[in-house]
Amino acid sequence: MSRIGLFGGTFDPIHNGHVHIARAFADELALDTVVFIPAGEPYHRDAPARTAAAQRLAMVELAIADEPRFAVSDCDVLRKGATYTFDTVQIFRQAFAQAQLWWLLGMDSLLNIHTWHRYQALLDSVNIAVAARGRDSLSQVSPTLHTWLPHALAKAQNSPDGRDGGRLHLLQAPLSPLSATTIRKAYAAGQGAGVAADLPPGVAAYIGEHGLYRS
Repeated sequence: MSRIGLFGGTFDPIHNGHVHIARAFADELALDTVVFIPAGEPYHRDAPARTAAAQRLAMVELAIADEPRFAVSDCDVLRKGATYTFDTVQIFRQAFAQAQLWWLLGMDSLLNIHTWHRYQALLDSVNIAVAARGRDSLSQVSPTLHTWLPHALAKAQNSPDGRDGGRLHLLQAPLSPLSATTIRKAYAAGQGAGVAADLPPGVAAYIGEHGLYRS
């Protein structure tokens, strides 16, 4: 049975912190593949602006070109309108019916997952890996998840195999201080050279070639 990790995000831009946590994701859960899933274009008029989806997709492709365990999917880029995580997981469940699927979240996202579209069905259909994020911790989880939480942790320990979801794993990898927001601000201020080392070389070259993030 193959094990596939799903890593969604805006990746605007993808940086070395993303690559670092994806490697830890693959290592700790013995994943065969980690699939990066860049978000599509914002569908709300008041949503924050993003770099064009095609360019963010291209940067991810450049960042993972030399990583044999990594792949990228354009499924959320191609879909129109709202792209809910539950629906994205179902796309992969249909394509890889025999695989064990894991979804990578930051701790802040886990603490808000009870507000997501069809969150209960999501937690049943996919396993969750959580990366540390600031001072957030499982002690802050919503009471709505109090029954699910210990069961999910125990299931990951006692029943590591199987295609069903419902497992929760806390990644041991240390938190990366890198921030896409900080990187964008540095380029906007004409200080891109100072943050280029925080990016995969192909991504830094792409940003310079296309003049991304300039004011």
